[in-house]
Amino acid sequence: MTKELLKQVRVIDPVQKTDIVADVLIIDGYIQTIAQKITDFSADTSIRDCQGLVIGAGLVDLYSHCSEPGFEARENLNSFLQAAAAGGFTRVSVLPDTSPPIDQPALVMRLQQQRDREQPCPHLYIWGAITLDLAGKQLTEVADLAAAGVVGFTDAKPWENLGIVRRVLEYLQPFNKPVAFWPCDRHLAANGRMREGAEALRIGLAPIPVSAETTAMAALLELVADIGTPVHIMRVSTARSVKLIAQAKAQGVPITASTTWMHVLLDTTAISSYHTSLHLDPPLGNHQDMLCLRNALRTGIIDAIAIDHAPYTYEEKVQAFAESPPGAIGLELALPLLWQNLVETGEFTPLELWRVLSHQPAACLQQEIKAIQPGEKAELTLFDPQQTWNVNQANLQTLSYNTPWFGQEVTGRVVQIWSDHNLQ
Repeated sequence: MTKELLKQVRVIDPVQKTDIVADVLIIDGYIQTIAQKITDFSADTSIRDCQGLVIGAGLVDLYSHCSEPGFEARENLNSFLQAAAAGGFTRVSVLPDTSPPIDQPALVMRLQQQRDREQPCPHLYIWGAITLDLAGKQLTEVADLAAAGVVGFTDAKPWENLGIVRRVLEYLQPFNKPVAFWPCDRHLAANGRMREGAEALRIGLAPIPVSAETTAMAALLELVADIGTPVHIMRVSTARSVKLIAQAKAQGVPITASTTWMHVLLDTTAISSYHTSLHLDPPLGNHQDMLCLRNALRTGIIDAIAIDHAPYTYEEKVQAFAESPPGAIGLELALPLLWQNLVETGEFTPLELWRVLSHQPAACLQQEIKAIQPGEKAELTLFDPQQTWNVNQANLQTLSYNTPWFGQEVTGRVVQIWSDHNLQ
């Protein structure tokens, strides 16, 4: 029997909308008692002084790139899960753009069986591909993928044919699983590498207009309103998109939406360093885009923050900014950096940040995270907002280091997670 007493820890619970300091007793993975002071415990209880530490529901990542199968030099399933655990995530969802892509039930079952051999680790959810081999023309056997246990369906890339999108919405409606789309018009984006604006002119990189996102967004919203299949909108990055989503939600269109942690944290001014880990797709927004995304998260227009962890090898990223593949790691960095830049500055309350990193991502996946109260399974993240550490190879669980914070000191680190291995 495992008994753990956390003394004077700050308990953040967006479900009950409480932020208190209390003692928490956990026995065999279940929350036994929460009280201002716990004095009734057995002699074999492990006691931890948690003054200054924060505990909340386990973090949930809506979508990230695992790279296995096909790109194990970037990341394998084991390193991906260990990185997620180190970052405070108790549930992670992987995208299907592997090689081969996750478009067959056998691959879903293989990844699930491989995950079941890993202890202790976050629970793994798998997005199934919508189109066969991610070619965008022929639908996968979605019924078989649904039966194999995929969490939902997405191709995680812009579409080219609205007729296919309409077919997908009609065909997937009976399965009652999340369907996620990334709105982007590749013809309008062309060979752009950063968001259109004054910074793009100053830095000298080819611009991507806001309309590359918003025209595709408007078309998708029209189709969802027409057909009625609930949809999750991925990678929202512009202020204009936020307005379109707000209007659609006000009209009752069944959508949820997410942005990524780096789009909330940074804007185009950061790209002046030409660090290739700032080459993202969609690109970082202008300052007003960033502020609008932050406000949309606080008000619920944007439901959740996704990590969109995208590992690449050193060789892949060490080239000119415009030639580098877009993407950056983030599972181990998101919570510390968001906390320091949003909570410590007073822009977000701890409850607001924790909600968009845990409860709301779970809701977008049609899942529930329980309140932190006696009798519930301990699916929790313990976080030290004042611990400093260096972002280097020795301190990271991920196999890749494509982040602009590599080699820097970061404040805030996850101390422990409690994860239900049998979570369904």
